[in-house]
Amino acid sequence: MIGLDNVSKKFGTGAYGVSDVSFSIEKKEFVFLVGPTGSGKTTIFKLIIREILPTKGSIIVEEWEVAKLPSEMIPNLRKKIGVVFQDLKLLSDRTVLENVLLPMEVAGAGGKEAERRVEEVLTQTGIIEHKDKFPVQLSGGELQRAAIARALVLNPDILLADEPTGNLDTGTSWEIVKLLSDINERGTTVIMATHNVDIVKNLKKRIIELDKGKIVRDTKRQT
Repeated sequence: MIGLDNVSKKFGTGAYGVSDVSFSIEKKEFVFLVGPTGSGKTTIFKLIIREILPTKGSIIVEEWEVAKLPSEMIPNLRKKIGVVFQDLKLLSDRTVLENVLLPMEVAGAGGKEAERRVEEVLTQTGIIEHKDKFPVQLSGGELQRAAIARALVLNPDILLADEPTGNLDTGTSWEIVKLLSDINERGTTVIMATHNVDIVKNLKKRIIELDKGKIVRDTKRQT
């Protein structure tokens, strides 16, 4: 489903975000992407959604070679990939419902059917009772759930979650990971970038570890 083959990304400063990175992720896998700040986790996410292009190597997402995708096809790629951004990117002047509805509006869907889909994912993520609140009225965990709901609303095949537990307490962090695990069990491929060692150790999922832009470990944990 996702394959990176000898991918490097060199920035204008001369620094490498990633260097000769290769891995493949199968459909319905749950993978932890780990490593210190600056190790290349967010760079990999940006490469997968074609926010940036690789300096060398190939990136395959489903049937597409991402770097060679015509510009008019990029929205189709991004409909297949839901992203929970590290800074969430929720709009402060819109309610939870309006924030989650936004990707559907951009995709050209609207009306009652779109609102039904939004309410469905808000129920799935456990925040339907907060649909008319604004982001400032939500707790940290509720904000993460809203961001996850927005990432799910177009029913993507792949979910990328960038440090979704970064600013949360231990209990709330586990609630968010349980939610992501449930989403994975419904058939969505999940890649979660995290610094949370306890979650990674206890969840027994595959781990891809990065250091200074290179993969230093790739292991499938056995239950």
